[in-house]
Amino acid sequence: MRQANAAAGRGPYPGWVRADGDSDRGGRAPGSRPSPSRTSQSRSSLRPRFTDRFRAAGHTPADPAEILDAGVAVAAGLREPAGSPAAVDALRRLAGLCGADAVGLLLPGGRETWWGPDRDDGVALGRRAHGRRLSEGDLLALPLDDEPGDDGAVLVLAGDVSPAAARRIAGFTADALERARLEAGAAEAEAARLRELRTQISPHFVYNALTTIASFVRSDPARARDLVETFAEFIRHSLAARGDYTPLAEEFRSVEAYLTLARAVLGERLRVQVRVAPEVLPVPVPVLALQPLVENAVQHGVEKDPDGGLVQVSGEAEGDVCVIAVEDDGPGMSPEHARAVLAGTAEGAGLALVNVDRRLRAVYGPEHGLVIETAPDAGTRIVLRIPRFQPGVVAQ
Repeated sequence: MRQANAAAGRGPYPGWVRADGDSDRGGRAPGSRPSPSRTSQSRSSLRPRFTDRFRAAGHTPADPAEILDAGVAVAAGLREPAGSPAAVDALRRLAGLCGADAVGLLLPGGRETWWGPDRDDGVALGRRAHGRRLSEGDLLALPLDDEPGDDGAVLVLAGDVSPAAARRIAGFTADALERARLEAGAAEAEAARLRELRTQISPHFVYNALTTIASFVRSDPARARDLVETFAEFIRHSLAARGDYTPLAEEFRSVEAYLTLARAVLGERLRVQVRVAPEVLPVPVPVLALQPLVENAVQHGVEKDPDGGLVQVSGEAEGDVCVIAVEDDGPGMSPEHARAVLAGTAEGAGLALVNVDRRLRAVYGPEHGLVIETAPDAGTRIVLRIPRFQPGVVAQ
């Protein structure tokens, strides 16, 4: 279970809590290696130093930058579907690195990609490999999985390729495929967390909002109509099926819709301040990264207090970083309870904050999780610090 650390004297409150820097990505523990089998190469034997990785190959690019460019292009191409033009081009580049006449990649489920001649003979040899290294004429089949099996990935090389170069190319390919599998798993986990967030709209809030709207139908039809439109906007943003990222401006519109409905329900008990700098409005952020934090502030910082309270939402730029803060002047909490909230173990606490924290760390890195600044009777401030520009993060 992920932990959170607390330290005194940081931020505007006596205590603060921040998610630790662990990652949700899978993988083996540091230092662990699978035991090599009698019929397959150990993965560790396929990982040479980069500087001499392709030195023994039949074709060595003259410019080291060419090797780097080719490696990046190969890794990207191997993430594409088998048989696609990008995957075929990745194998073409692999052939150029090791001097092969043809290269094939056979993946579980009968998926295959081939570049060059001798496709039929190469694919047939690869299908017979079953986790074993096989050669036939100038064809060489190299299993890429740690354990032998009938449904493992196999790399096939054709031509005069030295054994050392073949092992190194196989190791590079295996690592690229493993990274692609990890990234696909992380993407699916991100999608699952987003689906879960979209199912966590408070039924209590929806009921109160609709009841309040109904109370204005006869006494103030114009306000009832405006609140219905606001409710529709809130639901559209929360439940619409679209991309994983949205401009911060869109996220703030959803927050304002939620706060408008909450004020209709709570009346003067809820006071609101929203401040956002124009330069951060186009910044792409994960969908529903902000609204659950505001809902948390209203529910736990305002609703439970008979006198109500103040909720402040802000967004500003600090260099290349976008800083978003959600603050309430409610009862606050102890750092220990805040740690439990982020860990998902706090009694009676929902999973919205946990999901937002994990999504942020998965997208931007472990140092970009939620920061909770709080102490008993001192309110709560939740801070997000995300890069204004992040590769692969594009609003849709």
